[in-house]
Amino acid sequence: MSQSACRAADAGGPIDVSIILPMYNGARWLPACLQAVLDQDFQGTIELCIFDDASKDNSLDVISCWAARLEQRGIPTLVSGHDSAEPRGVGYAKNQAVAQSRGRYLCFQDVDDVMMPERVRLQYEAAVRNPSSIIGCQIRREPEGSTERYTRWINSLSPEQLLTQVYTSHGPTVIMPTWFCTREWFLRVGPFDEGGKGVPEDLLFFYQSLRHGGGVCRVDRCLLVYGYHEQAASQSVLEETIWKHRVTFLQERVLSQWDAFTIWNAGKQGRRLYRSLSPTNQKKVRAFCDVDHKKIRKGFYTYEESEVTPKPHIPILHFRATNSPYIVCVKLDMTGGQLEANLLSLRLKEGVDYYHFS
Repeated sequence: MSQSACRAADAGGPIDVSIILPMYNGARWLPACLQAVLDQDFQGTIELCIFDDASKDNSLDVISCWAARLEQRGIPTLVSGHDSAEPRGVGYAKNQAVAQSRGRYLCFQDVDDVMMPERVRLQYEAAVRNPSSIIGCQIRREPEGSTERYTRWINSLSPEQLLTQVYTSHGPTVIMPTWFCTREWFLRVGPFDEGGKGVPEDLLFFYQSLRHGGGVCRVDRCLLVYGYHEQAASQSVLEETIWKHRVTFLQERVLSQWDAFTIWNAGKQGRRLYRSLSPTNQKKVRAFCDVDHKKIRKGFYTYEESEVTPKPHIPILHFRATNSPYIVCVKLDMTGGQLEANLLSLRLKEGVDYYHFS
C-alpha cells in the first residue's frame, strides 16, 4: 500500500475496501491468511474486519500477534465477537463483521483460504465497473486435485454461463470465499441468512442478488487458494436442503416462463426433479428424454405417489424425438463429452432452449 493510503487509514479517513473475515477456530490457518492480507498490492485503503464466532482455540491470540504488523502497513484491524457456548453460524458472523466495517467495497475472505497479492486490486477494479454485481475469481484448490470437477467448473464457466448455470448442484457460479461487491449492493440484497449450521447462506444470498437484477462477474485470474477440509462450514449443509432451494429457484425463474418442457434424463435424477415440482409444473412436463434404450423401451414413467387419478404417465423418448425447451438432469463433465455433443447436435442455445440442473 502507498504511504498516503496508510496515512488515510490511520487517520480514520475513508476506507476503500473492508476485508470481511468471519472466524471460528481458525488459529491453524490464520498466519497464512493474514500474511496474504499484508501482501496485497492495492494502492487504496484497506481495513480488516473480524468477527469471532465463539472460537474455542487461540484464534484471538493469533490475531493479537498480527494486529501491530497490520497497523504498521496502514491496515486497521477491527475485532469483535462473542464467547457463547456455541457458534451462531457463518451468516451471523459475516453480518456482524460487515456491520462493524466502513469500506465502500467488501471483500469476503475465509480464514482457511489465502489471497493472491493482486486480489483486492483486480476485484476492486472489476467492482468499480460493475457496481451491481457479485465479483468472483478463479481459484486453485488446496490440496491440489481435490474436487477436481468442481474446480474445473468454477474456473471455466463463460460469462453467459455465470448466469445460466446457477441451478446446478455446484451452487453459486462464483464461490463465496471469492466474493467482492460494493457495500451499497450488499445492503440492498442482504443481510445473510442467520439460521446457523445447515443453512446455505451463500446460496440464498446469491439467489437474492439475482432476484434484484444483480450481475455475476469473474476476474479470470487465480486470486485465491481455496482450502478443502472436513471442518469447512459448507460440509454441514445437507444436499436435500440445497436441492429444495434449487428447485424453488428453478420454478420461480425458468419454469414459470414456460408452457411445456422436457426433462432430459429418465433416470433417478430426472424422476426426482419431476416429483419435486409443483403440480402446476408437473403438468407442463411433456416427456422425459434419454439415450438409454432400456429406459426408452419402458415407454412411460408412472408417478405412483401422485394423488391424482389416473396416475400421471409421462412418455420416455429418445432425445431426438423430443422438443425443447429442456431441463437437463445429467451431470456435466461425466459422460465423456457425449451429453455436450448431443446438445450441440440439436443446435440449442443454453439459457433459452435448455438449462442445466445437475
